[in-house]
Amino acid sequence: MPIIVDAPREDWAAQGLALAARLLHDLAPHAAAVEHIGSTSIPGMPAKPILDLQVSVADLDAPLDAPLQALGLSRMPFERDHVPAGLTDDPARWTKRMWSGPGINLHVRRTGSPNERLALLFRDWFRAHPAAVPAYGAFKSALADALSGIPDDLGIYSDVKDPVVDLVIVAAEEWAAATGWSAHNTHQP
Repeated sequence: MPIIVDAPREDWAAQGLALAARLLHDLAPHAAAVEHIGSTSIPGMPAKPILDLQVSVADLDAPLDAPLQALGLSRMPFERDHVPAGLTDDPARWTKRMWSGPGINLHVRRTGSPNERLALLFRDWFRAHPAAVPAYGAFKSALADALSGIPDDLGIYSDVKDPVVDLVIVAAEEWAAATGWSAHNTHQP
């Protein structure tokens, strides 16, 4: 299936906020937080027309199957996030559970884990640096176009995009240190 990167849509923010509120309600008491993350959460960012949300939980084995299946989501086989280049962190700290459904990718991560933090940092850095949005959006669009018609294009898309995200994170970590940013004071739509 080809990767499609759409022009930014103003309704993504409202959709993400509404879905986050519904998931927080439906996954209580297991969900500590639900946040709209990824490109659709960044104003002006071109993106695949799929809302990424992050559910923060104390236990990845919390019983979420029934409520997520009731929402039309299916469990995906992905159980670990990419560890950014240069980090010697134990990959086991980057575990997650992933669910997907029409127009939704749901990343379930441990509260306080490095991958939970990274998703929020990525989003918030771009929100604080809107001048960087067009360049990253152009990269994603060009990559999707270049992969058109190649089998397993989503896997290749992710493999090529990960090192670019790693570069963004280097700048984002400097910004976080300089501003006092923290994943625990960032909860915003």
